[in-house]
Amino acid sequence: MTRSQEGRIPNKGSGIHVGTSGWLYPAWRGTFYPKGLAHRRELEYLSRCVDSVEINGSFYSLQRPERYLGWYTQTPEDFVFSVKGGRFITHMKQLRDVDAPLANFFASGVLALDQKLGPVLWQLPPRMPFDPTRLAAFSRLLPRSTGAAAELARRHDDKLRFEPYLHVEQDRPLRHALEVRHPSFATADAVRLLREHDLALVVADTAGIWPYLEDVTSDFVYVRLHGAEELYASGYTDEALTAWAAKVRVWRNGLSPAPEHLVAAPARKREREVFVYFDNDMKVKAPGDAIALAEKLGLHRVPPDAGPREAS
Repeated sequence: MTRSQEGRIPNKGSGIHVGTSGWLYPAWRGTFYPKGLAHRRELEYLSRCVDSVEINGSFYSLQRPERYLGWYTQTPEDFVFSVKGGRFITHMKQLRDVDAPLANFFASGVLALDQKLGPVLWQLPPRMPFDPTRLAAFSRLLPRSTGAAAELARRHDDKLRFEPYLHVEQDRPLRHALEVRHPSFATADAVRLLREHDLALVVADTAGIWPYLEDVTSDFVYVRLHGAEELYASGYTDEALTAWAAKVRVWRNGLSPAPEHLVAAPARKREREVFVYFDNDMKVKAPGDAIALAEKLGLHRVPPDAGPREAS
């Protein structure tokens, strides 16, 4: 099960990607999505408005290769997917004894995204404190290229109940981001370990509930905006989005926006790719905020006519 290479081009662009965390939300239908748009066309529609999306269904369960292949074909050539790692690994196993679960995850079809595959996001539960030994051991297991991910995927176990996807047309770098939610991560030691293992510390705006850190720990910056005042619900004002656009430009140019949000020495200056995802989906704020931020950054895409209206 593979794609044709015909007409494929590598990702090009500004080095800044803005989108939403997920796209299958009933509340978006008839509000963001045009009334009557078939559910199967929602990703297609969103991908004409923003240039990236975070796949979050992969957090709840293993997806299947045909789904990843479908998402690939529904999106433009320059589109980028980030993929959220499974909660079985992060929340149930809490990063311990995860060799087989990691193999299953990468065998489930992630590699079918090919050149559209962006970072893999690992979100830790709030109860999980900073444990340098455990985190270092997990970091060493993570594949750093799609070829290495395919090798790992070959070690899947019988909990993968479908044909694994192991095909890699071109070996590409594979990057990882870590979203932390325990206050013990707000230390220089944690930042140093993440830099040592090349894990991007997620900049997470969580309405003040969980740690907010801007320390740069990799060659890319990963931002998740969960809501300015109410978690998963409240939107961002024009003033707030202007401020976020300014931060994104600073990160892109290799600097740190505000030293008061750092717990370690600033990273050395270098141009960095930036990924920003809005996760304030409950009141249909995420797509509008993503489009508005993209516009401020000169990245907005104009969606085509939605086409024939039909029930999904």
